[in-house]
Amino acid sequence: MTSLRYKIAIPVLMDISLPGMDGLEATGVLKQDPTTKDIPVIAMTAHAMKGDEEKSLAAGCTGYITKPIDTRGFPKEVAHFIDSVVGS
Repeated sequence: MTSLRYKIAIPVLMDISLPGMDGLEATGVLKQDPTTKDIPVIAMTAHAMKGDEEKSLAAGCTGYITKPIDTRGFPKEVAHFIDSVVGS
């Protein structure tokens, strides 16, 4: 019998500007835990500065979306980031 493996990806939409612990630090905590390390984390921020996307990806985020969100394109963006994780 052939065994099948399913990979379910429910993303975390991580606000980078969280009080107390910023989103990049919270992402680091998730990525260090073996039970949560494979969860896709999509960074979201209204304070997009040069280099922020690179910092987010370096912290372990799967993707990066700036606010305000384009409500028409948002589902496709999230799907793209999920596909990049599930397809790997």
